[in-house]
Amino acid sequence: MGDRLFIIIPAYNEQANIKQVVQDWYPVVEKYGTDSRLVVIDDGSKDGTYRILQDLSKDMPKLTALTKPNAGHGATVMYGYKYALEHGADYVFQTDSDGQTLPSEFEPFWISRTKYDISVGYRNKRKDGLSRVLVTRILRLVVFLCFRVYVLDANTPYRIMSAQTLRDNLKLIPEDFFLTNVALTAIYKKRGQKVHFIPISFRPRQGGTNSINLIKIFKVGISSLHSFTAINDKL
Repeated sequence: MGDRLFIIIPAYNEQANIKQVVQDWYPVVEKYGTDSRLVVIDDGSKDGTYRILQDLSKDMPKLTALTKPNAGHGATVMYGYKYALEHGADYVFQTDSDGQTLPSEFEPFWISRTKYDISVGYRNKRKDGLSRVLVTRILRLVVFLCFRVYVLDANTPYRIMSAQTLRDNLKLIPEDFFLTNVALTAIYKKRGQKVHFIPISFRPRQGGTNSINLIKIFKVGISSLHSFTAINDKL
C-alpha cells in the first residue's frame, strides 16, 4: 500500500486567512508521504481568495489551487475528496481554511493511518464558542437517532481516511449534500469499519467572518434528517 497524502481544504471568502493557512499546512505535505499534495478548493469566493492561492502556487509546487462555482462546504469537501481519489491519493486528510486547526497535531493521525480506516479529531479543547459546542451535541444526537451509532464528534474538520474506504463510502452520499463529513463519520461507524478518535485543539477563527451561523446549521440539520435516513436504509 502506498502513502501518498492529499490534504483537502475548502475555502470561501477566506482572503484574511488563506495565506497563513497554506503556509501552515504546506510543510505537512513536504514532510509526510510520497509525492503528497495540498489541495485548496475555492468555492466561488467573492473576494481575493483564489487570486492569493494562484500567487502562492507559483512558489509551492505541491500546492494545487482549484476554483469552482459556489456550492457550500459539504459539496466542496466532496469535490475535493473525489479530486484526491482521481489523482492517486492513498490517504486523504481534510481540514478547513479558517485557521482553527493546528498542523502540529497532525502526526498522530499519520501514524494511525494503517491501523484505522478513519481517524477523526475530537475537539476537547474548544475555543470556538458555546453555540458551536451545542451544534456538535445536536449532530451527535441526530446521528444516533438516524444511524443508531454513537460518535464523539461527527463533523470535525480534522480527519484522515484511507482512499479505499473513502471511495466506497462516498457512493452513499448525495452529490450536493451539506453535511458530507457528518454522513461519512456515521457510515464508517455503521459499517463497523475501524474508527478512531484523537483529541485535538480547536482555536477561534483566525480572521474573516464565518459564513455559517447557528440558525443556518440548525435548518440544514433538520433538512438532512431525510437524507440521513435514506443513507441508513442503504446500509
